[in-house]
Formats: sequence, C-alpha cells, structure tokens
Amino acid sequence: MADDVLPHTLHGSGPRGVIALHGWFGDRTSFAPMLAHADTDAFTYAVPDYRGYGDARERRGEYTAEEVAADVLALADGLGWESFSLVGHSMGGKFAQRVLAEAPDRVRALVGVSPVPASGVPFDEAAWGLFSRAVTDPAARRTIVSMTTGDRLPGPWLDRMVSHSLECSTEPAFAAYLEDWARGDFRADVVGRGVPALAVVGANDPALSAEVMRATWMEWFPGAELRELADAGHYAMDEVPLALTAEVEAFLSKAR
Repeated sequence: MADDVLPHTLHGSGPRGVIALHGWFGDRTSFAPMLAHADTDAFTYAVPDYRGYGDARERRGEYTAEEVAADVLALADGLGWESFSLVGHSMGGKFAQRVLAEAPDRVRALVGVSPVPASGVPFDEAAWGLFSRAVTDPAARRTIVSMTTGDRLPGPWLDRMVSHSLECSTEPAFAAYLEDWARGDFRADVVGRGVPALAVVGANDPALSAEVMRATWMEWFPGAELRELADAGHYAMDEVPLALTAEVEAFLSKAR
C-alpha cells in the first residue's frame, strides 16, 4: 500500500467492498459498534481517517469534499477495488456523494446515515454561531450532540462523544470541514445519478430528518429508499448498531 493512502482499517474478507466515511465529530473508530455485527463473509469494509483526523491528524490538506473524494479513490485503487459501495455518516454522507460525482461508474451503491445533502445545510445565524463555536468550545459540541439526538441520551455518553471529538481531530481540519460540508453546494453534480441509494435517519434527529431526505436524496436519486429508525437520533452507529447494520447490509446485498 502506498504511503500516501489514508490510514484505514479493513474489516471482513467478503467479495463486496464497502468504504465507510465518518462524520464531523468522529474518526474511523466511529463505525466500530456497527462493524462488530457486520457480515464479514459477504463484505470487506475499508474505513479511513480523513486528513486532520485520527491517524491522519498530522496530514495537512485543504480539508474539502473534493480532497476527501480524491483520497478515497486513491484508497480504492490501493486496495485494487475497481468498484465499491459507499456508506457515509453525516459529513461523511456528503463526502460519499462527492466520490459518486467524481467516479460514478465505480460506485455500486450509496448509503447515507443521517447524511448531509450535497447542497449543504441552510443554517440560520444562531445555528451557524453554535456550530462555529464548536471548533473551540467543548460545551457547544456537547449541545450539538445532545440536540441532534433529541436531548434524551445519558450525560456520560455525551461527554465521551465530546472528548473523543477533541482528541481525534485538529482545530484547523474541524473548522475547514465545517465550512465545506455546511456551505458547499455541488448538488448539480449528483442529481439524477442512477446509483442505488439509501438514506437512513433517526426519528430523534431534528436536523437531518426524514423530511430533509425527502426534499433532497429522494428527489435527486431515482428509486432512492428511505429508512427511519425509531430509537435513533443522529448517531445510529452508537444508538442502534444492530438495526443499522441490518438495514445497511440488506440494502447493499441487493445492489448491483
């Protein structure tokens, strides 16, 4: 494997390759609760860290969706995967759409777990202030995690999410990725793509809800499917890992 390929974890030995892309508050370990229940005979999952995150914390970059897409395609090339499926959580869902835009013939299926749309997020002034403060303010990060999971989860879990996010990312990367995923708009590059697409959302996530998916993913991707998990918010990998794994793998199993 070339030295410039993103640090990543391989899980499973199945014939179907899947690249899983983490969200703003996580790194590649975010998928561990889900992958603990994965079908390792059917799938091989490759889970990378982005530049500025996890084991790539010291790897400098522009911290954009385009850069992540290029790095993901380099990873696929290094693995010898001519085609693969994509699973992206939150910010990673937007990055997965950028990979699709760059290499549509290589993507077998697209799964977004509470995915940020390719059009970004239309924050009002107050919300943008909160998310911007999260770059340097742990309390703002805790507010965001609690809000996007319905203000219903235990405090120690919220604290661990915040602590991990602070440890696993650099401030420059965290800030630049926010600007990119929230305000970047490349919907014109993905609308009408015929790839099999699934959006999985949590019923307790007020931000990236089923309503948002109906106005974006379900309009953009012909034949797209939508699943809403009743007991989840924004972090289904932690909240309902068994249900999430079942939905994702059932969908990927029937993709071309």
